[in-house]
Amino acid sequence: MIDFHTHTFASDGVLVPSELIRRAVAAGYRAIGLTDHGDESNLQDLVARAVRAAEAWAGQDRILVIPGIEITHVPPERIPVVARYARDQGARLVIVHGETVTEPVAPGTNAAAVRCLDVDILAHPGLLSREDAAAAAESGVLLEITARRGHSAGNGRVARVAGENGASLVINTDAHEPKDLISRDHARVILAAAGLEEDGIQGAFANAEKLLRKVTGNG
Repeated sequence: MIDFHTHTFASDGVLVPSELIRRAVAAGYRAIGLTDHGDESNLQDLVARAVRAAEAWAGQDRILVIPGIEITHVPPERIPVVARYARDQGARLVIVHGETVTEPVAPGTNAAAVRCLDVDILAHPGLLSREDAAAAAESGVLLEITARRGHSAGNGRVARVAGENGASLVINTDAHEPKDLISRDHARVILAAAGLEEDGIQGAFANAEKLLRKVTGNG
């Protein structure tokens, strides 16, 4: 499993990074992104924490730890500035908290995220529009199929609209606690439940591999 979207107790998760990483190792993970919820008030500290955790685990247990951030409830017009700032602070992975059906995320967040070249993934984008899916296809921003309860209510629409408009998908857990980590086999089931056939499932896994090479500097 490659999982780019997880949280520690630096935001609203329940584990310190070391325990989250160790549990991911035990669950068979190859790579994990540390992407706590951030805005302009705390982003610098969160990215620094994630970078230190990644450095501490470099070469340990055959898992790649990727320091990142989930830009969360930031006004849409500020997303390009905040994403650029995250990169400058050392984030290798930039996710934007999309317009999930379970939270009052500002309208226009999906649109701003998929048009920002400093963003890697738009998380749980809920009622994704065709225009935003097409923009994601053009910019290369990945659209997330999520294992997270509540947020996953939009998975079917995200998969369908992404497919119709040429956008690429990736599956993540949005893990906040140990039980949220999943196996690759479980990820397959979630992708299939979202409406993807075998080629789409394999495509989502291939997109994760491609992004992993990008964020680790190996491709």
